[in-house]
Amino acid sequence: MELYVTEISKYVIALSLLLYTVMAFLTFKYTTEKKRRVIYAFQILFMFVVQISCFIQVVAKSGRPVYMFFFAFQVIIFASVLMLFYIIYPEGNRLIINNSCMLLMISMIILTRLSYDKAIKQFFIVTASFIIGFFVPEIIFRFDFLKRFTWIYAAVGVMTIGAVLLYGAATNGSKITYTIAGITFLPSEAVKILFLFFMAGALYEAENIWQLFFASAAAAVHVIILVLSKDLGSALIYFVIYLALIYIATNNIGYLIMGLGLGIAASMFAYRLFSHIRVRVQAFLDPFKDIASSGYQLSQSLFGISSGGWFGLGLYGGSPESIPYVEQDFIFSAIAEELGVLFAVFMALICVSTFLMIMQEGYYIRDKYYRLIACGAGVAYIFQTFLTIGGGCKFIPLTGVTLPLVSYGGTSVLVTIIMMMIVEGVCMIRTEERYEAMERRKQRRQQQMRQNIEAENGEPETRDETKE
Repeated sequence: MELYVTEISKYVIALSLLLYTVMAFLTFKYTTEKKRRVIYAFQILFMFVVQISCFIQVVAKSGRPVYMFFFAFQVIIFASVLMLFYIIYPEGNRLIINNSCMLLMISMIILTRLSYDKAIKQFFIVTASFIIGFFVPEIIFRFDFLKRFTWIYAAVGVMTIGAVLLYGAATNGSKITYTIAGITFLPSEAVKILFLFFMAGALYEAENIWQLFFASAAAAVHVIILVLSKDLGSALIYFVIYLALIYIATNNIGYLIMGLGLGIAASMFAYRLFSHIRVRVQAFLDPFKDIASSGYQLSQSLFGISSGGWFGLGLYGGSPESIPYVEQDFIFSAIAEELGVLFAVFMALICVSTFLMIMQEGYYIRDKYYRLIACGAGVAYIFQTFLTIGGGCKFIPLTGVTLPLVSYGGTSVLVTIIMMMIVEGVCMIRTEERYEAMERRKQRRQQQMRQNIEAENGEPETRDETKE
């Protein structure tokens, strides 16, 4: 019976996520949330089918009915998040919140399989993050004065990551964590939001080359501190955010080419300066050359992905725990091994659809400041996704960053949810802009109609006067 349940559920899971992904891209066919309502309803249906099917498989394979109670709590929380968001923020973008919940569901499924204790901890972090995040869209929508604190964002950000450089705890040779009151967090993740607001404000206010230079210098300070802390993955993400925003703000391809050149030169310098980068590059070039040491993580990741096949080995059917730090850096490999390569590809496409929707919202908004905020959040999200998935698949060298909303990690989940809610606030501003534009067009039409009526009424009188 267990075998039948596992085998049938594998195909149900893959098919349900395929249909969910198709619905995600179908939303781009329509321009308003009202026209997308039916699509969103089907998305929610397939979302919970995936979760139910996975937890049936978990219970069948583990023999622990207690997992069903954990599943029930998840259904309550995610259903409440979706329902409350639709009620409180009807002008928000539902694809973004739907995709976020879908990715978090996948995270809870695979973490439950890998480590039930970590899954419980992550679940509480997700719940707390949504409670905090629900206030964010209203703050973005209501408080326009957030634009005024540009250099305060930069100062607080530099001091925060600077404190980690001086006093932070070393993890695998890198100073990336800080502990306060027994709680450990990654300041580089939190400062990412401050950096985003700083860059948006600085480029929004920039009117000449010198203002661009000072903004670039401040951005460079952030990146240099992260490099000195050996948090090279975060440094790369910050640098890409800077490059993307300065190009979007100026539309100058020269700045982009110059930045890419500097980035390549900095990468070559970092390769010579840091030994662990050379180790990662060598493992990337040939992970099987030193499979017992430097290439162990990547080789095990590749073994896991290849052994999963199209539909996976089923939850508890593989051995993803053999990969060190699998819950964080190699979560994609664990998903591909046990839920299938197709499932993993669909999940990646969901990430892509989220990015495209964020960039679309940023493209259409007229306020340059919020355009930069949205586009910066989208670039940060998709680039971090690319680094994680690309590193685990041997497409690029490993960087040690987490997969947003999927990997285990409290700070990463909290910051990503807040960033998504910031984008939702921007979506509300864009909707208000659209309503204002419609109202202006309506007023212009009414004014034109009045002018036409006055002209028609005035013409006979003018002719009579001429006759007289």
